[in-house]
Amino acid sequence: MQALNYRMGKIFLFCGYGPVLLLLLALISACGNNDKTKTNAPEPETKKEKTDSSGVKMKNIVFFGNSLTAGYGVDPSEAFPALIQLKVDSLHLPYKVINAGLSGETSAGGKNRIDWVLNQRVDIFFLELGGNDGLRGIPVKETQKNLQSIIDKVKARYPQAELVLVGILVPPNMGATYSNEFRAVFQTLADKNKLRFLPFLLEGVGGIADLNQPDGIHPTARGHKIVAENVWKILKDVPGFPASQ
Repeated sequence: MQALNYRMGKIFLFCGYGPVLLLLLALISACGNNDKTKTNAPEPETKKEKTDSSGVKMKNIVFFGNSLTAGYGVDPSEAFPALIQLKVDSLHLPYKVINAGLSGETSAGGKNRIDWVLNQRVDIFFLELGGNDGLRGIPVKETQKNLQSIIDKVKARYPQAELVLVGILVPPNMGATYSNEFRAVFQTLADKNKLRFLPFLLEGVGGIADLNQPDGIHPTARGHKIVAENVWKILKDVPGFPASQ
């Protein structure tokens, strides 16, 4: 029963007002978030710094998140991190995009995984975690503590890195009190740590059937294009990123 409630909550995350029958059918197709066997995170790179064809030192943009970042249900080339790479390449910017998304990831899982991901150099770090915590009803303070731990580890390992925090919403069936407290966690963390903040990754996508897969949670390829635009609006203004100059 607990697993059923958890999965149904995921269906409600971005389309929570559809008929119950449709939601139950979507439940069957939303199994990807429980698959923790796949990740696009890279193997640790060697100490030798990479350069582009002109000899300019390459920098890394790391997207650390769950299935939304991993690009569940679409070709890897259609997921928003890959689209950001295409944008970067079109502008001839010396950045490599690393998709470190993992389906089903919670903030606790991310805290345990972050040390391995940080073996890869980080210059810009997007943190997109917490949605699965909310769907499981994990205490808000626990989620906040885990996310703060991830932020601390990134800052300790790469003090010059620029961090961006991505907020998330939980479905209304979690209750107004929990929903409000959960949403506030991300703004609180962004303010406390002086991070750039993207309040809602799926702005313009969440709840729009044509832009989501049948599960109502994960964006289609078209949806990912809009998500990439949301991300780019933040990325281009990150201090030190060439597009901000």
